[in-house]
Amino acid sequence: MERKLYTARLLNKLLLSERAQCYHLEFEAPELENFSFNSGQFVSMVAVDSASKHQTRAYSIASAPRGNRFDLCVNRVEGGFFSNLLCDLEPGASTQFHGPHGLFVLRPPLKDSIFIATGTGVAPMRGFVEHLFPTETEDRSEGRHFWLVYGTRHESEIYYQRYFEKIAAEHPNFHYLATLSRPHEGWEGLRGYVQAHVKNVLEEHPQCASLNGAQPQMLAYICGLNEMVSATRDQLKELGWDRKQIHFERYD
Repeated sequence: MERKLYTARLLNKLLLSERAQCYHLEFEAPELENFSFNSGQFVSMVAVDSASKHQTRAYSIASAPRGNRFDLCVNRVEGGFFSNLLCDLEPGASTQFHGPHGLFVLRPPLKDSIFIATGTGVAPMRGFVEHLFPTETEDRSEGRHFWLVYGTRHESEIYYQRYFEKIAAEHPNFHYLATLSRPHEGWEGLRGYVQAHVKNVLEEHPQCASLNGAQPQMLAYICGLNEMVSATRDQLKELGWDRKQIHFERYD
């Protein structure tokens, strides 16, 4: 089935990490008055390569809906056609996309939840947080507690750190934990892989863990490379979580 293509025109571009060559890209869809999607979904970007072949690449939307705009978080990949095309775009330039797609969205009714991400897997989590804790409209979190456990290798690759810290400072029911697997000597924050800190959250908050054989009344949303996603899912299942409580998106 042929999908309807829309124009994605780049409005703003921000380098998030020189080391990782990661960019925050803000697009608009000029043909649309509103681009309607659920936070956590993805778009498929489309372009023609040097061999005149259509290339398509899926990217999680790194924002909540706002008019006809959407954001992406893109790492440059050596030899990668689409990552280089997007990272080299300058404001005013355009490409095409179709969407939204995907089922990695917040499930109703809202429950206390733990968001677990590594690398650019933080993109849909940013969309979730923007939706739950908007800056210009009323809080949508319904008083539920949300933990974001975010892991990366180096301090320079903690994407959107100031934003998440600001939301955590303003909302006592949002908790932000960033951990590094390759910290520099002076790093004073959390160390190690996300799985260890997920376990700590569950141990410190009884409602998160299985108690007397009862399932925890929480949801988990996981996004990142397959190895991390699989390890975290296995960990939660061992702690008594049902697979229906665990939602995930992997990108390798």
